[in-house]
Amino acid sequence: MERHPYIESIRRETAAFTDRKIKAGQFGKVFMGIELLTTRKVNDWMKQEYGKPPARMLFGSFWFEHELCIMFADTNLGKSILAVQMGANLTIGNTVEPFYNTSTEPLPVLYVDFELSAKQFESRYHHQQWGSHLFSDIFYRAEFNPEADDPVMYASYEKYVEESVSRAIQQTKAKVLIIDNITYMRRGTEKASEAQPLMKMLKALKIKYKLSVLVLAHTPKRDNRKPLTANDLQGSKMLINFADSAFAIGQSHQDPCLRYLKQIKQRNQQVQYGEDNVVLIRAEHDYTFLEYKFAGYAAEYEHLHHQNANRQADIQQIRQLHRQGLSLRKIAIELGLHFSAVHRAVKKIKAEAKDDTAEPGV
Repeated sequence: MERHPYIESIRRETAAFTDRKIKAGQFGKVFMGIELLTTRKVNDWMKQEYGKPPARMLFGSFWFEHELCIMFADTNLGKSILAVQMGANLTIGNTVEPFYNTSTEPLPVLYVDFELSAKQFESRYHHQQWGSHLFSDIFYRAEFNPEADDPVMYASYEKYVEESVSRAIQQTKAKVLIIDNITYMRRGTEKASEAQPLMKMLKALKIKYKLSVLVLAHTPKRDNRKPLTANDLQGSKMLINFADSAFAIGQSHQDPCLRYLKQIKQRNQQVQYGEDNVVLIRAEHDYTFLEYKFAGYAAEYEHLHHQNANRQADIQQIRQLHRQGLSLRKIAIELGLHFSAVHRAVKKIKAEAKDDTAEPGV
């Protein structure tokens, strides 16, 4: 006998609800109807938070405690090197100079490595003469098991990954989660509809386990003459919209071994390392440990790809307009250049003029 469509729809909804409870491990529990939103007077929220200490820095102003932070860069620019360096330092209470770690105790770190094999990872931190690097006992690494199958209890690959990461967090009691990289967390991040559930899942893990989360991501092929922006993150910009903070690693075209760090987003304070003040870093082996060393500050413009002829023409035009008495900002607008580039060019022009007029021997 055919059931009425209304009865059939109720049966489907009941079955779907049962499936969700089974997957959440809540089958047999009474549904209490807990509200999704917690609503209070604004003044009550203010009283609740008053006197609590501010978020502690984990990697200077780039990444604060309990933030979901995205670090992105092109392939082979050293995202993993920096991420491991950050994680290793947090487990021993050290600072990646010159970026303060204001945590008062070593933090257990779980590094979920979807990029390197165990041997590839080991080879980065092994020296032929000095042996293997000794990491902290609270620094954990998890890697992808290609032989694992999606269990029947999970509706999707994404849910399977989420539950697997959740179990690893519980096993290690991690306070810091680093994911290398976001591509393997979901089968697509190119559309807002795909990016939003991924970021909601990561934020849920962050809140549930009181984590600080760092997620690595790629940039697609980009114009290396232009500054790094949020639009350079591979896939949907929605990823950064949901993140608390984000920064990028850029390639310097002054030196192929030189990189720079640039803040793209920060909610805890004003951006400190923007296009006028990027951080220069260089990868070095310190005995058994591969790490980045601080190499100074600069304007991003100086490390983008420019043709020498164009650069010399810019300097000549800047020199002429400066002699006409135009302000630096007006020169920048006139030539379509960044203010910091004009400022540095004028500074150089003044220094050259001073040298020309100096007395011999001075």
